Amino acid sequence: MADIQYLGHACFRLRGRDGIVITDPYDRSIGLDLGRPTAHIVTVSHHHPDHNNVAAVRPARDRVMVIDGPGEYEVGGVLITGVRTFHDKNRGAELGRNTVYVIHLDDIVFCHLGDLAHELTAQQLEEIGSVDVLFVPVGGGETIGPAEAASVISQIEPHIVIPMHYAVEGLVGMNLAPLDRFLHELGIKDYTPEERLSLNASNLPEDGEQTRIIVMRPVS
Repeated sequence: MADIQYLGHACFRLRGRDGIVITDPYDRSIGLDLGRPTAHIVTVSHHHPDHNNVAAVRPARDRVMVIDGPGEYEVGGVLITGVRTFHDKNRGAELGRNTVYVIHLDDIVFCHLGDLAHELTAQQLEEIGSVDVLFVPVGGGETIGPAEAASVISQIEPHIVIPMHYAVEGLVGMNLAPLDRFLHELGIKDYTPEERLSLNASNLPEDGEQTRIIVMRPVS
């Protein structure tokens, strides 16, 4: 069983029997407070302050393993693959590179897109592979916006999509679209935010079922 908590912006805490992973911890300068979560592993999609505040994460064991680039990693039974992508539509010439992470935890395959700013190539899709839970930026600005997010979801075809990186109260310094614009793009009118999500292989949507969109409320 893997537990998911949303810590705000692009930061999630994934907890399974083999460890705890935190994705893209952010600095307080963006107007949100991450707190001091614990983890064994931290993934950093790119080195901007709203995604790389590793110092905010307390080690669950002796130290926190920081993964901040492409490659294959195994940490205490957690398998992680970093796939090189870009933070702009000009192959990184403007804002640099971005790393998409595929995280295998408790028989669930998570994919965190970081600040992806383009649709994926055939090679990138092959490296990503099959995905159960996709964390996708939807607010635009320096990442994909609502329409592009919908296209990337269609490319990856995950079982579950959890939107992230959109405008919220208190966020400063970023011109992002609100979550409702993405939900409107997908034709979703009614939803109930989840504060915690527990998943295992048996409660995932089956292959061929419609992708499930789950909105998560940041934990306070």
